[in-house]
Amino acid sequence: MADFSKFDSSVITDFTPYVTDIPNFPIPGVTFKDIQPLLADPKAFRQAIFEMFVKFETNMNYWVGIDSRGFIFASALSQYSNKGLKLIRKKDKLPPPVESKTYDLEYGNDTVQMQPGKGKVIIVDDVYATGGTMDAAEELCKQAGYEVLGKLVFIDLAFLHGPTNVRSVIKYDS
Repeated sequence: MADFSKFDSSVITDFTPYVTDIPNFPIPGVTFKDIQPLLADPKAFRQAIFEMFVKFETNMNYWVGIDSRGFIFASALSQYSNKGLKLIRKKDKLPPPVESKTYDLEYGNDTVQMQPGKGKVIIVDDVYATGGTMDAAEELCKQAGYEVLGKLVFIDLAFLHGPTNVRSVIKYDS
């Protein structure tokens, strides 16, 4: 189990200053949540990883990072918790064998892939918007042989979807 004694949960209680809104990116009408300010601040990033970790103190085998920013959070969670890391990548980025899932996003469609295996997983991404990527990731994990214990993101854009069982550090209701 990870030693989080060096973390003080009162250090940073509001992470919104570490997220920058980029209007009309990647397409007109979409506001991109840029997490680079969070990643550039080691203290804030450590605290964010701690806040994500405590949402799932459970008996699991792997953190599953979704391509590409989910890799950042899942990798850090893997290191801090001494658990494994699995990747969900965009099509044709993993060597075979792979399982595939095509899905719709808020501004197009995509295909993700994962190598098959076994174990209990928590799926990790940076932002939960309409749910398409996370839902596809959950279906893909199950299809690939994993048991999904939960879903975790740094930012939940709750105003874009209905009730969900995805856990988050930041939730935007409007």
